[in-house]
Amino acid sequence: MKDSELIKIAVVGPESTGKSTMAKSLATHFDTICVPEYARYYCQDLNNQYTLQDEVNMFFGQLALEDALSSSAKNNLLIADTTIMTIKIWSDHLFGETPENVLAEITNRKYDLYLLMDIDLPWEDDPLRDFPEQRPHFMDVWKKELIKLNANYLIISGLDEKRMENGVQAVQNYLDSLR
Repeated sequence: MKDSELIKIAVVGPESTGKSTMAKSLATHFDTICVPEYARYYCQDLNNQYTLQDEVNMFFGQLALEDALSSSAKNNLLIADTTIMTIKIWSDHLFGETPENVLAEITNRKYDLYLLMDIDLPWEDDPLRDFPEQRPHFMDVWKKELIKLNANYLIISGLDEKRMENGVQAVQNYLDSLR
C-alpha cells in the first residue's frame, strides 16, 4: 500500500492521558495496526536522565518503527500511539531547543487526524512519567503545536468506556467524511 493511500490517525497528548490504551483499542476496533511509542522502550533504562541525543535517537526510532509497521496496516488505516511531535515538545521543554531534522520532518510527516487526549483522567504514576503537575501546561503546548501545523485534531475526553466510545466515534466520523 502506498503511504499516500494510508489514512493515519495519531493519538497524542500529555502524559497519563490514556494514549496507549486508546491507540491499541482503536487499532483493535478498526482491525488494523497500532504503531507503539518507541520512547517507552528506549527510556526504560535511562532513569529519567535524558540528553538531547536521546531525543534524537527516539526521533529516528519512532520514524523507523512507523515506517516498518505501515506496510502491515489493514483497511488503509494506521493508528499511531504518539508522533515525533512528542520529541519536539520534550526537547523544547528539557533542552530549550529542537534539532532541525526533527522540525523538518514534523512538517513533512502528515497525519489525517490527531486525537488529542484530554487531561481529565486521574494521573497514573509510572517510572517513565515526569511532570504530573504540568499536565495543563503540556495540554496547552499540544494545542499550540497542532494549531501551528494546521492539523485536523479533536480533543477526546471522558472516563473509562465513554472515552473509548468518544475516540471510536471521532475516527468513524472522520472515515465517514471521506466517503
